[in-house]
Amino acid sequence: MADINRQIVLAELPQGKLTPANFRATEGSIPSPADGEVLLRTLYVSLDAANRAWMQGATYRAAINAGDVMAGGALAEVVESKAANLAPGDLVFADTGWQDYAAVKGKHLTKLPRIEPLPHLLSVYGVAGLTAYFGLLECGLPKAGETVVVSAAAGSVGSLVGQIAKIKGCRTVGIAGGPVKCALLVRELGFDEAVDYKAGDTRRQLKAACPDGIDVYFDNVGGEILEAALFNMNTHGRIACCGAVSQYDGAAPSHGPRGIPGLIVTKRLVMRGFIVSDFAEHNAKAMADLQGWVADGSLKVREDIIDGFEYLPTALVGLLAGDNIGKRMVKVR
Repeated sequence: MADINRQIVLAELPQGKLTPANFRATEGSIPSPADGEVLLRTLYVSLDAANRAWMQGATYRAAINAGDVMAGGALAEVVESKAANLAPGDLVFADTGWQDYAAVKGKHLTKLPRIEPLPHLLSVYGVAGLTAYFGLLECGLPKAGETVVVSAAAGSVGSLVGQIAKIKGCRTVGIAGGPVKCALLVRELGFDEAVDYKAGDTRRQLKAACPDGIDVYFDNVGGEILEAALFNMNTHGRIACCGAVSQYDGAAPSHGPRGIPGLIVTKRLVMRGFIVSDFAEHNAKAMADLQGWVADGSLKVREDIIDGFEYLPTALVGLLAGDNIGKRMVKVR
């Protein structure tokens, strides 16, 4: 075990777009676990748009303040245990923060299977995969033959949502930024159509890609893209609200999606927000389905792994700019 605990601190809250200058590298001591706790060594740190949202105030977790070790979930290994449910060598997913070592209460952790490749435990078998599974199937309620549209479709969650929709017999349209991502959605991941929001007039592009309208919209971005989808929804359409990354980084938008009240009433739409823990009691079923789909090749996994703890700040900034394809994470070394 190393003698130091590398840490990355949120040096100051961003006043506009997040930059690497908002962070500071430091070193701390390796904590000793108290009774009921385990000492964890971080292996892979998960990067998510939610990391930026936590800097804006309390959400489903406490806000991050200047001077705090940057918060974040990670795949970690138990080094020392004073908790009855875990032993050295066990793998867990935990909110370790951006540091090499963390002491965490064992009762809040569940042992993970040692599945290879290990990064799959953060992507398809982790929060990203479960979010895609439950958000689409429990909130979107797709039926075979319906049209499903997903935004941020080349990202960690969206890339899985579109594929699961295809598995369920739906016509799938992905919204992504740039021709490279759009081509990947169709050629590699099996989407029926892809809309490039960077090409402009997303509303018109969606109308062309979805001539029979949209039955299910899986929203990862909010803002103008949500607005474009709303105007193309079918009567009794369902919208799964997963995130609003377009509103996390930088100045607040000048307006929200327009026409929501009237559209919801006239088209009898259902908009449902969720977080993945809402469905925790069904995790075993979800995991079995996801593992089966990966095994038979119907669900392809894209991962964007950056090697090196010191690259965490730039990796998160890049994620917010849309640099990633698939699940972005940092391998700690």
